[in-house]
Amino acid sequence: MNSKKIKKIATWIVVPLMAAIFILDIATVVIGNSYCRKYSFNKEKFEYENGDDRIHFLNTANSDSILIESNGMFALIDAGEGDNNPRRKTEYKGYEKEVVEYIKKVCKTENSVHLDFILGTHCHYDHIGSFHALITDTDISIGKAYFKEFNPIIAKDYEIERWKIDETYNQIIDDLNKRNIPVISNLPNESFVFGDFSIQFYNTVTPDSLEGKGENASSIGVKITKGKKTAFLAADITASTGLEDMLADKIGDVDILKIGHHGYYGSSSSGFLKTLNPEIAIVTNQLGKVYPNVKWNLTMKAKVPFFATYDNNGIIITFSDSGDLIMTNDIH
Repeated sequence: MNSKKIKKIATWIVVPLMAAIFILDIATVVIGNSYCRKYSFNKEKFEYENGDDRIHFLNTANSDSILIESNGMFALIDAGEGDNNPRRKTEYKGYEKEVVEYIKKVCKTENSVHLDFILGTHCHYDHIGSFHALITDTDISIGKAYFKEFNPIIAKDYEIERWKIDETYNQIIDDLNKRNIPVISNLPNESFVFGDFSIQFYNTVTPDSLEGKGENASSIGVKITKGKKTAFLAADITASTGLEDMLADKIGDVDILKIGHHGYYGSSSSGFLKTLNPEIAIVTNQLGKVYPNVKWNLTMKAKVPFFATYDNNGIIITFSDSGDLIMTNDIH
């Protein structure tokens, strides 16, 4: 068979397949939007009329920066994409300025800005890149830092050789040491109290069986509970690393799911969504970048409304004392 005929046959196969994926993607968005209509957003005014037990999902494009707030206590889970990602060869937008300014605006009590703790879920730059700017800003004090020790055995070779994730980790640990901020590498396995919230970490020790699966396999999941309402922040936990299967039953039923890996391929399998059974899903990305298979699982299988932080310019979910979940957006 000559090359022209092969190319023609490939075109006949690929073009209809891509068209079908495009049509299905549009269908899932339309149906997903219909699910979302039963939830209303108001622009955030920071007047705290619904209480101060809140999860702030910052708009850092397709990266994670999540602020936990309860009774005047604050903790930052990841810090978003920094300005100098080693894997980028061209200029791009980081979010150091936005994250630092947001922390200074929201976490200010009297004349100080304080974070009770910070957590780096894993060593990818789109999660911990802006920690350098945050930690070295002397206007912000930090009580302690949870950073699981970087394990090169779990990472893929290119993550170290080209993405320099070990260097990113080492720089942050050095920043913390220079400011005498305690670094806790042995993360607690038991839940602990944080204001009105109960917080529990998952995957505190990466199983040896995940050797070579990539740094996403080191991701720390965070479960946050107040009364009968629960959120799970899935960092970059995916089915493709095996973590979803390992953790799903331990996590159990939740009301809010911050879906793993920004809604990219390999995250939010139908089995994981079925076990966690969330009422609402948040994706730290823009809707157009969420992979079709993830949209399909959320919309067609789990029937979960999902909201993108980029399209909403950040989202806050307040856990009210009456047991309601109240969402606001445009938080920056």
